[in-house]
Amino acid sequence: MGYREAYTYSAWKWLGFVSAVWVQAIAGNNYTFSNYSDAIKTLMNLTQLQLNNLSVAKDVGKVFGLLSGLASDHFPTSVILLIGALEGLVGYGVQWLVVSRKIQPLPYWQMCIFLCMGGNSSTWMNTAVLVTCMRNFRRNRGPVSGILKGYVGLSTAIFTDLSGALFSDDPAKFLIMLAVIPFAVCLTAIFFLREIPESASVATEKEEARYFTIFNVIAVVIAVYLLAYDLIGSTNQVFSLVFAIVLLILLASSLAVPVYSFLKSWSLVGFEPDMEQQEPLLKQEANTTTAENEEPPVMTVVEKVRPVIGEEHTISEMMQTWDFWLLFVSFLCGVGTGLAVMNNMAQIGLALGQSNVSIFVSLISIWGFFGRIISGSVSEHFLKRGGTPRPVWNAASQILMAVGFLLMALAVPGCLYIGSIVVGICYGVRLAVTVPVASELFGLKYYGMLYNILILNFPIGSFLFSGLLAGYLYDAEATPTPGGGNTCVGSHCYRLVFIVMAIASVIGFGLDVLLTMRTKNIYTKIFTGRKSNKSSTESNGQR
Repeated sequence: MGYREAYTYSAWKWLGFVSAVWVQAIAGNNYTFSNYSDAIKTLMNLTQLQLNNLSVAKDVGKVFGLLSGLASDHFPTSVILLIGALEGLVGYGVQWLVVSRKIQPLPYWQMCIFLCMGGNSSTWMNTAVLVTCMRNFRRNRGPVSGILKGYVGLSTAIFTDLSGALFSDDPAKFLIMLAVIPFAVCLTAIFFLREIPESASVATEKEEARYFTIFNVIAVVIAVYLLAYDLIGSTNQVFSLVFAIVLLILLASSLAVPVYSFLKSWSLVGFEPDMEQQEPLLKQEANTTTAENEEPPVMTVVEKVRPVIGEEHTISEMMQTWDFWLLFVSFLCGVGTGLAVMNNMAQIGLALGQSNVSIFVSLISIWGFFGRIISGSVSEHFLKRGGTPRPVWNAASQILMAVGFLLMALAVPGCLYIGSIVVGICYGVRLAVTVPVASELFGLKYYGMLYNILILNFPIGSFLFSGLLAGYLYDAEATPTPGGGNTCVGSHCYRLVFIVMAIASVIGFGLDVLLTMRTKNIYTKIFTGRKSNKSSTESNGQR
């Protein structure tokens, strides 16, 4: 393969990554329930427990994400994206029909089904994007996870701010956005997102580092832009329209990377490299430590030996390890408590005297982005620099989240602002770090299924912390209202909820510390393996 062909492959790979970024920028619709939950509660005369169980139904959709994990092993990325697009169109489309009063409110069980469909749609999108990109950029899993998960975090702010700018936070119009925009974006990504083989030369690794830096910068600019809009607010219709146009331009600006790569490929016509510098990725990975999670060379064995951590695991082999369950339960403590805050933010804000909670929803989203993108890059930097185990960052996020919950339990001045920022950052760190940790401990061969088993913690955590804990304790403090609903005002409404979630976060911290200690050796092997491979490739290039 000549340089032109190599760079053409690279250009298509980066174009696929841009489309993946766009899909992730609209795939966080599952986190936007607070933006329209009050409209559903009023329209259907629900208690807080009933409303929280609707949010649980939304998160239960992720249980069926196991189907997308299985499908990812048998169908191309385009099929996975199409299923997610169609399911989201139906799930959120029906909710729009109800909230806009185009149809009469559906029975409670039917609403649960359509919220479940909306929640499940994002699992197909996320599976398609993460599995494909983790395989396309095997040696930069931290930045890939941070950027992609960062845009998922930003998606809530993108939807919320666009809705506020263009539709004055109308819940019906917000829902039609959730139905139509992801459908259109996924249909676009179908043509560009696919698995592409790559080489592992020093030049390729340096190029990826440069390009990921560009993606990080663009993402940070978008996050700061959204944050500035939240602080300034919409002053008039023209200002809002300008905001929306500039936001779309910023989202499209990442196309500069694949365009540059395409132009570079055409400028290299007739130039052929020294083939010793273009060692295929799979060949190189096979010669390195099994900690890099690639399949070892085929060999004849008498009987199958159970793999060690860092090698490819089947799902059954993975679930027989202590390390998996440490990761699974600690993930539950992090995402379950975070979801409880996001699902109940509308009622938490009203209880603490805030009539407009849109800014807190956006703050969680934007700071969740910073938590994801920074932790992805920082964890990768310290891994490459000294073999620092990634789970240590999860541990740090859990203890910080516990502090945030205690501040909200005490209802100190500004606690909602502080709590939204802390919860957003820590929730973001947990998501961005856990994705590469799972692949590094158990491999990429069955990663689609592995990822969707881990995100079972979303419905489990939502049920435990949001449906049961927050729902029952809020209703115990609330006052009934005419028509069958209830309401609660005051810091006492959620105090015990926050205390219990702080305790859960401390438990998660302990589990993450234990996982860090157990995986220290494997991360040391990853560090030494990458270092020796880099030295070997550089020496080959100097021959």
